[in-house]
Amino acid sequence: MNAIEDNIAVLPSLTPRIAPWMKQVANDKVLQQQLFETYGSPINVHALDKFEKNIIAYQEVLDRHELEHLIFYARKANKSKALVAKAKATGIGVDTASFNELKQSLEVGVASDKLVSTAAIKNEDLIKLAILNDVVLILDNEDECRAVSQIAAQLNKRAIVGFRVSGFYHAGEKLYSRFGFDVDAVTDFIIKNVGWDKEFDNLEYRGLHFHLNGYSTSQRGEALHQTLQIAEELRSEKFETLFIDIGGGFLMNYLEDEEEWNAFKTQLKDAVQGNRPPITFQNQGLGYEMIDGVLHGNLATYPYYNTIHGPQFLEEILDFTNADQKTAASRLKEQSIQLRMEPGRSLLDQVGITMAKVAFRKRDSEGSLLIGLEMNMSQLMSSSADFLLDPMVVHMQSKEEIGIEGYFVGAYCLERDVILKRKIALKQIPDIGDVVIFINTAGYMMHFFETEAHLFDLSKNLSMDTSKEQFGIDDFIDDTLIN
Repeated sequence: MNAIEDNIAVLPSLTPRIAPWMKQVANDKVLQQQLFETYGSPINVHALDKFEKNIIAYQEVLDRHELEHLIFYARKANKSKALVAKAKATGIGVDTASFNELKQSLEVGVASDKLVSTAAIKNEDLIKLAILNDVVLILDNEDECRAVSQIAAQLNKRAIVGFRVSGFYHAGEKLYSRFGFDVDAVTDFIIKNVGWDKEFDNLEYRGLHFHLNGYSTSQRGEALHQTLQIAEELRSEKFETLFIDIGGGFLMNYLEDEEEWNAFKTQLKDAVQGNRPPITFQNQGLGYEMIDGVLHGNLATYPYYNTIHGPQFLEEILDFTNADQKTAASRLKEQSIQLRMEPGRSLLDQVGITMAKVAFRKRDSEGSLLIGLEMNMSQLMSSSADFLLDPMVVHMQSKEEIGIEGYFVGAYCLERDVILKRKIALKQIPDIGDVVIFINTAGYMMHFFETEAHLFDLSKNLSMDTSKEQFGIDDFIDDTLIN
């Protein structure tokens, strides 16, 4: 092996699945410079046609099962208004989790019957906006029922609602959630409190909703069957369930190679145990830690490699059977209940990239190479321990490849502003002005935790149709121009 091969072999690679359009942008250095000159750094780019293809893939599964259905795009996964406009154009709905998400979706022109509000906290403005526009509100607790009913009375309108259910049983255990009404109590609550001449007589019941943590298709299958049972019990009391919404959290696959994923997990544990040099910033365990000489914990990142993902994940839920050997799909059809779902991340698979310019290179007090980027950690921040994909580095000038390892750091005045906690193998030290491209970042990475600390500008969001053979600067649409 030569020097570069020796260096790269030391660190585990995590090669991302890369859509052709992403490679096309990465290979066009002139285009990149035009984009940065026009919009600054960092830039998020969204491929709207790929978003539509992901929608169609889910619709094909639902159509194959002959289910009445409505897909909602989970808006919280990404702030781009262009994606909302594309959701409207494809005929799907939008799941909103705040007043502004609902307001923007209405302004973009999404029809009321294609909107739902699942906000964890629903303030008065949000409740009023939903009621006045006949948008379904998914209710989480008794206090929320009371607030919605009272505001509906003030507006002299009935609020269209669904009830979130939780505490399902799986493998003999009760699944914890801080959200929703308990599965053992929700039926009696609705029967006793909702409807004419009852406490919450301004609530118009339409359906049931759940969203589970984790990524178990069997848990979701069990939850769907238990929710269908609630629907049957409510029907006997003259409450017609028009829809059951199974939420989101459908797994997606980020990586090309399962062996790379397994090797990374093994080497991370080895590093935390001191059996090999660190592969993360200051040997952070990403969920693992040594206590009294013993390794504890579990990997606390997203499971980046998955053989069952996207539409296949949905297929397993629909095919899940109950004790009577009936599938969830067949029971939905028997009861004439519309299946609703709210994917976010998986609808954004291969939809986005985040691009940033290199600002500096230096060595820290431990001798590690740090590559400063014109962005900050909030602009590529995961809800889990780290974002683990190898980025692409575009060198504006060619030079001899020598092989090196380093970390990408951001612009906040914080020691912890490390864009990726993984140490990355590089073919050469990037020059100032070179470009780093983070792959498949549209789902929950670009905006979910983005802040304006230090009064930094927010990242610029662009969208485009990637079906062209060659892209020009005019093919990129600024999200602020979307009406």
